Amino acid sequence: MMAISPALPTESEPGHEPTLESVLARVQRLHPRVIDLSLGRIERLLAGLGHPEKALPPVVHIAGTNAKGSTLAFLRAMLEAAGYDVHLYTSPHLVRFNERIVLAGKEIADEALIALLMECEAANGEEPITFFEIITAAAFLAFARTPADILLLETGLGGRLDATNVIGRPLLTAITPIGHDHAQFLGHTIGGIAAEKAGILKAGVSALLSRQPAEAMQVIERCAAGIGAPLVRADKDWRVMQDNDGFTYKGTGDPISLPVPALAGNHQIENAGLALACLERLAFYRVDEAAMRNGLAHARWPARLQRLTEGPLIEAAPPAWEIWLDGGHNRLAAEALAVWARSVNGGSVNGGSTNGGLAEDCPLHLITGLLESKDPGKFLASFAGLATAMRAVALQGEHAFIAPERLAAVATRLGIAGAPADSVPAALADLAAADDRPARILICGSLYLAGEILKENG
Repeated sequence: MMAISPALPTESEPGHEPTLESVLARVQRLHPRVIDLSLGRIERLLAGLGHPEKALPPVVHIAGTNAKGSTLAFLRAMLEAAGYDVHLYTSPHLVRFNERIVLAGKEIADEALIALLMECEAANGEEPITFFEIITAAAFLAFARTPADILLLETGLGGRLDATNVIGRPLLTAITPIGHDHAQFLGHTIGGIAAEKAGILKAGVSALLSRQPAEAMQVIERCAAGIGAPLVRADKDWRVMQDNDGFTYKGTGDPISLPVPALAGNHQIENAGLALACLERLAFYRVDEAAMRNGLAHARWPARLQRLTEGPLIEAAPPAWEIWLDGGHNRLAAEALAVWARSVNGGSVNGGSTNGGLAEDCPLHLITGLLESKDPGKFLASFAGLATAMRAVALQGEHAFIAPERLAAVATRLGIAGAPADSVPAALADLAAADDRPARILICGSLYLAGEILKENG
Protein backbone atom coordinates (compact mmCIF):
# COMPACT_ATOMS: atom_id res chain seq x y z
CA MET A 1 0.00 0.00 0.00
CA MET A 2 1.12 3.56 -0.66
CA ALA A 3 2.64 5.39 2.31
CA ILE A 4 1.00 8.67 3.27
CA SER A 5 3.37 11.19 4.81
CA PRO A 6 2.33 12.89 8.05
CA ALA A 7 0.71 16.28 7.77
CA LEU A 8 3.04 19.24 8.11
CA PRO A 9 2.22 21.89 10.71
CA THR A 10 0.01 24.60 9.26
CA GLU A 11 0.87 28.19 10.04
CA SER A 12 -1.91 30.53 11.03
CA GLU A 13 -2.00 34.22 11.67
CA PRO A 14 -0.85 35.00 15.23
CA GLY A 15 -3.78 35.52 17.54
CA HIS A 16 -6.20 33.98 15.06
CA GLU A 17 -5.91 30.26 15.64
CA PRO A 18 -8.48 28.44 13.52
CA THR A 19 -11.40 26.73 15.23
CA LEU A 20 -13.13 23.65 13.91
CA GLU A 21 -16.29 25.68 13.33
CA SER A 22 -14.47 28.33 11.30
CA VAL A 23 -12.67 25.77 9.13
CA LEU A 24 -15.87 23.80 8.52
CA ALA A 25 -17.69 27.00 7.56
CA ARG A 26 -14.90 27.91 5.14
CA VAL A 27 -14.82 24.56 3.35
CA GLN A 28 -18.60 24.64 2.99
CA ARG A 29 -18.17 27.63 0.68
CA LEU A 30 -15.87 25.84 -1.78
CA HIS A 31 -18.74 24.54 -3.94
CA PRO A 32 -22.01 26.33 -4.68
CA ARG A 33 -24.14 23.18 -4.40
CA VAL A 34 -24.46 21.27 -1.14
CA ILE A 35 -24.96 17.96 -2.97
CA ASP A 36 -23.49 17.38 -6.43
CA LEU A 37 -22.92 13.67 -6.97
CA SER A 38 -19.71 12.96 -8.87
CA LEU A 39 -16.43 11.10 -8.37
CA GLY A 40 -14.22 13.39 -10.46
CA ARG A 41 -13.61 16.05 -7.80
CA ILE A 42 -12.85 13.63 -4.97
CA GLU A 43 -10.53 11.58 -7.22
CA ARG A 44 -8.62 14.75 -8.18
CA LEU A 45 -8.25 15.81 -4.54
CA LEU A 46 -7.18 12.35 -3.35
CA ALA A 47 -4.54 12.25 -6.09
CA GLY A 48 -3.20 15.58 -4.83
CA LEU A 49 -3.05 14.16 -1.32
CA GLY A 50 -1.04 11.10 -2.35
CA HIS A 51 -3.96 8.66 -2.64
CA PRO A 52 -4.80 7.96 1.03
CA GLU A 53 -7.71 5.78 -0.16
CA LYS A 54 -5.07 3.24 -1.27
CA ALA A 55 -3.50 3.06 2.19
CA LEU A 56 -6.56 2.30 4.30
CA PRO A 57 -7.10 -0.70 6.57
CA PRO A 58 -9.43 -3.39 5.14
CA VAL A 59 -12.85 -1.86 4.41
CA VAL A 60 -16.48 -2.91 4.88
CA HIS A 61 -18.52 -0.55 2.67
CA ILE A 62 -22.24 -0.14 3.36
CA ALA A 63 -25.09 1.58 1.50
CA GLY A 64 -28.88 1.58 1.84
CA THR A 65 -31.79 3.86 2.72
CA ASN A 66 -32.17 2.99 6.40
CA ALA A 67 -30.26 1.06 9.09
CA LYS A 68 -26.70 1.69 7.83
CA GLY A 69 -25.56 3.28 11.08
CA SER A 70 -27.28 0.75 13.34
CA THR A 71 -25.79 -2.16 11.40
CA LEU A 72 -22.30 -0.67 11.64
CA ALA A 73 -22.82 0.04 15.36
CA PHE A 74 -23.48 -3.67 15.94
CA LEU A 75 -20.56 -4.73 13.76
CA ARG A 76 -18.21 -2.27 15.45
CA ALA A 77 -19.29 -3.34 18.95
CA MET A 78 -18.76 -7.06 18.23
CA LEU A 79 -15.36 -6.50 16.62
CA GLU A 80 -14.24 -4.27 19.48
CA ALA A 81 -15.48 -6.84 22.01
CA ALA A 82 -13.17 -9.32 20.26
CA GLY A 83 -10.22 -6.95 20.73
CA TYR A 84 -9.98 -5.31 17.29
CA ASP A 85 -9.28 -1.63 16.66
CA VAL A 86 -12.04 -0.21 14.45
CA HIS A 87 -12.20 2.94 12.32
CA LEU A 88 -15.71 4.24 11.58
CA TYR A 89 -16.99 6.81 9.07
CA THR A 90 -20.66 7.83 9.25
CA SER A 91 -22.89 10.82 8.54
CA PRO A 92 -24.53 13.04 9.49
CA HIS A 93 -23.50 13.81 13.06
CA LEU A 94 -25.97 14.53 15.84
CA VAL A 95 -24.21 16.82 18.31
CA ARG A 96 -20.50 17.10 17.43
CA PHE A 97 -19.05 16.96 13.93
CA ASN A 98 -16.28 14.70 15.27
CA GLU A 99 -18.82 11.87 15.63
CA ARG A 100 -18.42 11.23 11.90
CA ILE A 101 -14.78 10.11 12.14
CA VAL A 102 -13.85 7.48 14.74
CA LEU A 103 -10.18 6.50 14.84
CA ALA A 104 -9.44 3.13 16.44
CA GLY A 105 -12.48 3.51 18.69
CA LYS A 106 -12.17 7.21 19.57
CA GLU A 107 -13.72 10.28 17.96
CA ILE A 108 -11.16 12.40 16.15
CA ALA A 109 -9.85 15.36 18.17
CA ASP A 110 -10.58 18.93 17.06
CA GLU A 111 -6.92 19.79 16.54
CA ALA A 112 -6.28 16.78 14.31
CA LEU A 113 -9.42 17.42 12.25
CA ILE A 114 -8.56 21.11 11.78
CA ALA A 115 -5.09 20.21 10.52
CA LEU A 116 -6.45 17.59 8.12
CA LEU A 117 -9.12 19.89 6.70
CA MET A 118 -6.60 22.65 6.16
CA GLU A 119 -4.28 20.19 4.45
CA CYS A 120 -7.13 19.23 2.14
CA GLU A 121 -7.92 22.89 1.50
CA ALA A 122 -4.30 23.54 0.48
CA ALA A 123 -4.26 20.52 -1.85
CA ASN A 124 -7.59 21.50 -3.38
CA GLY A 125 -6.72 25.12 -4.02
CA GLU A 126 -9.54 27.07 -5.61
CA GLU A 127 -11.07 24.06 -7.36
CA PRO A 128 -14.75 23.31 -6.67
CA ILE A 129 -15.33 20.57 -4.11
CA THR A 130 -18.41 19.71 -2.06
CA PHE A 131 -18.43 19.74 1.73
CA PHE A 132 -18.92 15.97 1.94
CA GLU A 133 -16.12 15.35 -0.54
CA ILE A 134 -13.54 17.38 1.34
CA ILE A 135 -14.44 15.88 4.73
CA THR A 136 -14.28 12.41 3.18
CA ALA A 137 -10.80 13.17 1.91
CA ALA A 138 -9.82 14.39 5.39
CA ALA A 139 -11.25 11.22 6.92
CA PHE A 140 -9.29 9.02 4.50
CA LEU A 141 -6.10 10.84 5.48
CA ALA A 142 -6.87 10.20 9.16
CA PHE A 143 -7.71 6.54 8.55
CA ALA A 144 -4.56 5.99 6.48
CA ARG A 145 -2.31 7.51 9.15
CA THR A 146 -3.81 5.81 12.22
CA PRO A 147 -3.31 2.06 12.64
CA ALA A 148 -6.47 -0.04 12.91
CA ASP A 149 -7.64 -3.53 12.00
CA ILE A 150 -10.66 -2.55 9.91
CA LEU A 151 -12.59 0.45 8.55
CA LEU A 152 -16.40 0.49 8.57
CA LEU A 153 -17.36 2.94 5.83
CA GLU A 154 -20.88 4.34 5.35
CA THR A 155 -21.94 6.02 2.13
CA GLY A 156 -23.24 9.54 2.43
CA LEU A 157 -25.88 9.44 -0.31
CA GLY A 158 -26.61 6.79 -2.89
CA GLY A 159 -23.54 4.72 -3.70
CA ARG A 160 -22.46 4.78 -7.34
CA LEU A 161 -21.35 8.44 -7.29
CA ASP A 162 -20.90 8.80 -3.53
CA ALA A 163 -17.54 10.22 -2.46
CA THR A 164 -16.80 7.06 -0.44
CA ASN A 165 -17.04 4.92 -3.59
CA VAL A 166 -13.38 5.30 -4.50
CA ILE A 167 -12.34 2.13 -2.66
CA GLY A 168 -10.98 -0.29 -5.24
CA ARG A 169 -11.55 -3.56 -3.44
CA PRO A 170 -13.26 -3.62 -0.02
CA LEU A 171 -13.41 -6.77 2.09
CA LEU A 172 -17.20 -6.76 1.90
CA THR A 173 -20.05 -4.58 0.73
CA ALA A 174 -23.50 -4.49 2.32
CA ILE A 175 -26.84 -2.98 1.37
CA THR A 176 -29.47 -2.33 4.03
CA PRO A 177 -33.22 -1.95 3.25
CA ILE A 178 -33.93 0.31 0.27
CA GLY A 179 -36.86 2.69 0.13
CA HIS A 180 -37.86 6.11 -1.19
CA ASP A 181 -35.65 8.95 0.04
CA HIS A 182 -33.62 11.76 -1.55
CA ALA A 183 -35.67 11.41 -4.74
CA GLN A 184 -34.23 14.64 -6.14
CA PHE A 185 -30.80 12.98 -6.29
CA LEU A 186 -31.48 9.24 -6.55
CA GLY A 187 -34.71 9.07 -8.57
CA HIS A 188 -38.35 8.37 -7.87
CA THR A 189 -38.43 4.60 -8.42
CA ILE A 190 -37.22 1.83 -6.13
CA GLY A 191 -35.42 0.26 -9.08
CA GLY A 192 -33.54 3.46 -9.87
CA ILE A 193 -32.58 3.98 -6.22
CA ALA A 194 -31.43 0.35 -5.97
CA ALA A 195 -29.21 0.80 -9.02
CA GLU A 196 -27.51 3.76 -7.35
CA LYS A 197 -27.00 1.85 -4.10
CA ALA A 198 -25.70 -1.20 -6.00
CA GLY A 199 -22.97 1.00 -7.42
CA ILE A 200 -20.79 0.07 -4.43
CA LEU A 201 -20.68 -3.61 -5.50
CA LYS A 202 -17.28 -4.81 -6.67
CA ALA A 203 -16.23 -7.77 -8.81
CA GLY A 204 -15.39 -10.80 -6.69
CA VAL A 205 -16.39 -9.08 -3.41
CA SER A 206 -19.27 -10.61 -1.44
CA ALA A 207 -22.28 -8.31 -1.05
CA LEU A 208 -24.50 -8.82 2.01
CA LEU A 209 -28.17 -7.90 1.50
CA SER A 210 -30.95 -7.18 3.97
CA ARG A 211 -34.51 -7.96 2.98
CA GLN A 212 -35.38 -5.82 -0.02
CA PRO A 213 -38.48 -4.91 -2.02
CA ALA A 214 -38.81 -7.28 -4.99
CA GLU A 215 -38.01 -4.53 -7.50
CA ALA A 216 -34.86 -3.54 -5.60
CA MET A 217 -33.69 -7.14 -5.28
CA GLN A 218 -34.10 -7.74 -9.02
CA VAL A 219 -31.99 -4.69 -9.84
CA ILE A 220 -29.27 -5.60 -7.33
CA GLU A 221 -29.14 -9.18 -8.61
CA ARG A 222 -28.78 -7.92 -12.18
CA CYS A 223 -26.01 -5.49 -11.20
CA ALA A 224 -24.19 -8.19 -9.21
CA ALA A 225 -24.39 -10.70 -12.05
CA GLY A 226 -23.05 -8.11 -14.48
CA ILE A 227 -19.82 -7.59 -12.54
CA GLY A 228 -19.46 -10.96 -10.82
CA ALA A 229 -20.21 -9.94 -7.21
CA PRO A 230 -21.42 -12.89 -5.04
CA LEU A 231 -24.63 -12.10 -3.16
CA VAL A 232 -25.39 -13.21 0.42
CA ARG A 233 -29.11 -12.66 1.03
CA ALA A 234 -31.29 -12.42 4.12
CA ASP A 235 -33.78 -15.30 4.46
CA LYS A 236 -31.80 -17.32 1.94
CA ASP A 237 -28.17 -17.44 3.07
CA TRP A 238 -28.80 -16.30 6.64
CA ARG A 239 -31.83 -15.58 8.82
CA VAL A 240 -32.85 -14.37 12.25
CA MET A 241 -35.70 -15.73 14.36
CA GLN A 242 -36.98 -13.72 17.31
CA ASP A 243 -37.98 -15.45 20.56
CA ASN A 244 -38.91 -14.36 24.08
CA ASP A 245 -35.34 -14.25 25.37
CA GLY A 246 -33.68 -12.69 22.33
CA PHE A 247 -33.16 -14.13 18.87
CA THR A 248 -31.48 -16.95 16.99
CA TYR A 249 -29.09 -16.35 14.13
CA LYS A 250 -28.68 -19.09 11.51
CA GLY A 251 -25.94 -18.64 8.95
CA THR A 252 -23.37 -21.04 7.56
CA GLY A 253 -22.91 -22.91 10.85
CA ASP A 254 -25.04 -24.06 13.75
CA PRO A 255 -27.77 -21.73 15.03
CA ILE A 256 -26.60 -19.25 17.67
CA SER A 257 -28.90 -18.01 20.44
CA LEU A 258 -28.21 -14.37 21.23
CA PRO A 259 -29.60 -11.73 23.61
CA VAL A 260 -31.96 -8.92 22.70
CA PRO A 261 -29.82 -6.16 21.11
CA ALA A 262 -29.11 -3.01 23.07
CA LEU A 263 -30.86 -0.91 20.41
CA ALA A 264 -34.63 -0.94 20.79
CA GLY A 265 -37.10 -2.07 18.14
CA ASN A 266 -37.81 -5.33 16.35
CA HIS A 267 -36.10 -3.99 13.22
CA GLN A 268 -32.82 -3.92 15.14
CA ILE A 269 -32.81 -7.71 15.25
CA GLU A 270 -32.75 -7.69 11.45
CA ASN A 271 -29.91 -5.16 11.53
CA ALA A 272 -28.01 -7.28 14.03
CA GLY A 273 -28.52 -10.24 11.69
CA LEU A 274 -26.90 -8.35 8.81
CA ALA A 275 -23.96 -7.45 11.05
CA LEU A 276 -23.58 -11.12 12.06
CA ALA A 277 -23.73 -12.20 8.41
CA CYS A 278 -20.92 -9.74 7.68
CA LEU A 279 -18.87 -11.17 10.55
CA GLU A 280 -19.20 -14.65 9.08
CA ARG A 281 -17.56 -13.44 5.87
CA LEU A 282 -14.69 -11.63 7.59
CA ALA A 283 -12.49 -14.70 7.41
CA PHE A 284 -9.39 -13.19 9.05
CA TYR A 285 -11.24 -11.82 12.09
CA ARG A 286 -11.98 -14.16 14.98
CA VAL A 287 -15.10 -13.11 16.88
CA ASP A 288 -16.39 -15.78 19.24
CA GLU A 289 -19.91 -16.11 20.60
CA ALA A 290 -19.00 -14.31 23.84
CA ALA A 291 -17.83 -11.27 21.86
CA MET A 292 -20.99 -11.37 19.75
CA ARG A 293 -23.13 -11.37 22.89
CA ASN A 294 -21.09 -8.64 24.51
CA GLY A 295 -21.16 -6.46 21.42
CA LEU A 296 -24.89 -6.81 20.80
CA ALA A 297 -25.63 -6.03 24.45
CA HIS A 298 -23.49 -2.88 24.52
CA ALA A 299 -23.82 -1.38 21.03
CA ARG A 300 -24.63 2.32 21.04
CA TRP A 301 -26.21 4.42 18.30
CA PRO A 302 -27.87 7.55 19.71
CA ALA A 303 -31.29 8.77 18.56
CA ARG A 304 -32.36 5.38 17.28
CA LEU A 305 -35.29 4.63 19.56
CA GLN A 306 -33.33 6.04 22.46
CA ARG A 307 -35.22 6.42 25.69
CA LEU A 308 -34.43 9.68 27.47
CA THR A 309 -34.13 9.12 31.21
CA GLU A 310 -32.69 12.40 32.50
CA GLY A 311 -32.33 16.06 31.60
CA PRO A 312 -34.62 19.10 31.35
CA LEU A 313 -37.23 17.37 29.15
CA ILE A 314 -37.61 14.53 31.62
CA GLU A 315 -37.83 16.95 34.51
CA ALA A 316 -40.56 18.91 32.70
CA ALA A 317 -42.64 15.85 31.81
CA PRO A 318 -45.26 14.34 34.11
CA PRO A 319 -43.63 11.68 36.34
CA ALA A 320 -45.23 8.63 34.71
CA TRP A 321 -44.47 9.64 31.12
CA GLU A 322 -41.86 8.08 28.84
CA ILE A 323 -39.95 10.10 26.24
CA TRP A 324 -38.32 8.35 23.27
CA LEU A 325 -36.15 9.91 20.57
CA ASP A 326 -35.59 8.69 17.02
CA GLY A 327 -34.01 10.38 14.01
CA GLY A 328 -36.06 8.39 11.48
CA HIS A 329 -37.31 10.69 8.71
CA ASN A 330 -38.75 8.59 5.87
CA ARG A 331 -41.52 6.09 5.26
CA LEU A 332 -39.37 3.03 6.04
CA ALA A 333 -38.34 4.52 9.37
CA ALA A 334 -41.92 5.48 10.25
CA GLU A 335 -43.11 1.95 9.51
CA ALA A 336 -40.43 0.52 11.82
CA LEU A 337 -41.34 3.00 14.54
CA ALA A 338 -45.01 2.08 14.26
CA VAL A 339 -44.20 -1.63 14.59
CA TRP A 340 -42.18 -0.86 17.70
CA ALA A 341 -44.95 1.29 19.19
CA ARG A 342 -47.48 -1.49 18.72
CA SER A 343 -45.16 -4.03 20.32
CA VAL A 344 -44.53 -2.08 23.51
CA ASN A 345 -46.49 -3.50 26.43
CA GLY A 346 -46.80 -3.08 30.18
CA GLY A 347 -43.54 -4.91 30.93
CA SER A 348 -40.58 -4.13 28.74
CA VAL A 349 -39.60 -3.21 25.22
CA ASN A 350 -36.97 -4.63 22.91
CA GLY A 351 -33.71 -3.19 24.04
CA GLY A 352 -34.14 -4.01 27.69
CA SER A 353 -35.55 -0.64 28.82
CA THR A 354 -38.52 -0.98 31.11
CA ASN A 355 -41.40 1.31 30.42
CA GLY A 356 -42.22 2.21 33.99
CA GLY A 357 -45.34 0.05 34.09
CA LEU A 358 -47.37 2.00 31.54
CA ALA A 359 -50.59 0.31 30.53
CA GLU A 360 -50.75 -1.40 27.17
CA ASP A 361 -53.35 1.10 25.97
CA CYS A 362 -51.52 4.25 27.12
CA PRO A 363 -51.67 6.99 24.49
CA LEU A 364 -48.83 7.59 22.06
CA HIS A 365 -48.12 11.24 21.25
CA LEU A 366 -45.72 12.48 18.58
CA ILE A 367 -43.50 15.56 18.53
CA THR A 368 -42.37 15.89 14.93
CA GLY A 369 -40.36 18.12 12.61
CA LEU A 370 -39.64 17.34 8.96
CA LEU A 371 -37.47 18.79 6.22
CA GLU A 372 -39.24 20.24 3.20
CA SER A 373 -37.78 17.45 1.05
CA LYS A 374 -39.79 14.81 2.94
CA ASP A 375 -43.37 13.70 2.29
CA PRO A 376 -45.31 14.38 5.52
CA GLY A 377 -48.29 12.29 4.48
CA LYS A 378 -46.20 9.19 3.83
CA PHE A 379 -44.26 9.65 7.04
CA LEU A 380 -47.27 10.20 9.30
CA ALA A 381 -49.53 7.62 7.63
CA SER A 382 -47.84 4.81 9.59
CA PHE A 383 -49.08 6.41 12.83
CA ALA A 384 -52.71 6.77 11.75
CA GLY A 385 -54.89 4.89 14.23
CA LEU A 386 -51.88 4.54 16.53
CA ALA A 387 -50.87 8.04 17.68
CA THR A 388 -53.44 10.08 19.58
CA ALA A 389 -51.92 13.53 19.14
CA MET A 390 -49.01 15.25 17.41
CA ARG A 391 -47.27 18.56 17.98
CA ALA A 392 -45.33 19.93 15.01
CA VAL A 393 -42.15 21.95 15.54
CA ALA A 394 -39.68 23.88 13.41
CA LEU A 395 -36.17 22.55 12.86
CA GLN A 396 -33.82 25.02 14.51
CA GLY A 397 -30.96 26.15 12.28
CA GLU A 398 -32.55 24.65 9.17
CA HIS A 399 -34.29 26.86 6.60
CA ALA A 400 -35.98 24.22 4.46
CA PHE A 401 -38.37 22.64 6.96
CA ILE A 402 -42.09 22.02 6.66
CA ALA A 403 -44.01 24.77 8.46
CA PRO A 404 -45.45 23.41 11.73
CA GLU A 405 -48.94 24.61 10.77
CA ARG A 406 -48.81 22.61 7.53
CA LEU A 407 -47.40 19.52 9.24
CA ALA A 408 -50.09 19.70 11.93
CA ALA A 409 -52.80 19.92 9.27
CA VAL A 410 -51.51 16.77 7.59
CA ALA A 411 -51.62 14.92 10.92
CA THR A 412 -55.18 16.07 11.59
CA ARG A 413 -56.33 14.83 8.17
CA LEU A 414 -54.95 11.42 9.11
CA GLY A 415 -56.94 11.35 12.34
CA ILE A 416 -54.08 12.43 14.61
CA ALA A 417 -54.90 15.55 16.62
CA GLY A 418 -52.24 17.90 15.29
CA ALA A 419 -51.22 21.38 16.37
CA PRO A 420 -48.10 23.56 15.94
CA ALA A 421 -45.79 24.28 18.87
CA ASP A 422 -43.05 26.86 19.34
CA SER A 423 -40.53 24.33 20.66
CA VAL A 424 -40.19 20.78 21.93
CA PRO A 425 -40.61 21.83 25.59
CA ALA A 426 -43.71 23.83 24.60
CA ALA A 427 -45.03 20.82 22.70
CA LEU A 428 -44.50 18.60 25.73
CA ALA A 429 -46.29 21.07 28.01
CA ASP A 430 -49.18 21.38 25.56
CA LEU A 431 -49.61 17.62 25.30
CA ALA A 432 -49.55 17.26 29.09
CA ALA A 433 -52.16 20.01 29.47
CA ALA A 434 -54.45 18.40 26.85
CA ASP A 435 -54.34 14.88 28.31
CA ASP A 436 -52.96 14.14 31.77
CA ARG A 437 -53.04 10.35 31.41
CA PRO A 438 -49.63 8.60 31.56
CA ALA A 439 -48.38 8.66 27.98
CA ARG A 440 -45.52 7.67 25.72
CA ILE A 441 -43.93 10.53 23.76
CA LEU A 442 -42.02 9.83 20.53
CA ILE A 443 -39.91 12.68 19.18
CA CYS A 444 -39.14 11.87 15.55
CA GLY A 445 -38.94 13.06 11.95
CA SER A 446 -35.41 14.43 11.57
CA LEU A 447 -31.84 13.73 12.61
CA TYR A 448 -31.42 17.50 12.93
CA LEU A 449 -34.25 17.57 15.47
CA ALA A 450 -32.76 14.58 17.28
CA GLY A 451 -29.38 16.28 17.44
CA GLU A 452 -30.87 19.42 18.94
CA ILE A 453 -32.67 17.37 21.59
CA LEU A 454 -29.48 15.52 22.55
CA LYS A 455 -27.55 18.78 22.69
CA GLU A 456 -30.10 20.69 24.76
CA ASN A 457 -31.19 17.81 26.99
CA GLY A 458 -27.66 16.77 27.83
